[in-house]
Amino acid sequence: MPLVLAKEGEANLIKKVTGKEETRLFLEKLGFVSGAAITVVSSIGGNLIVNVKDSRVAINKDMARGIIV
Repeated sequence: MPLVLAKEGEANLIKKVTGKEETRLFLEKLGFVSGAAITVVSSIGGNLIVNVKDSRVAINKDMARGIIV
């Protein structure tokens, strides 16, 4: 399921990151890689704040749709 559908506070594993190559590479540098643990901290209007690799990162809903957990 896409990350935008994940519940707040629930731990998930990233299965795949889809989308444009430019966006995938950007997310990869932030730690969004297959097998990484990710937790949604909060969701405001579809935009998410997530914990990934011991960091909090804000991503927009378009990026979150491309992250499959």
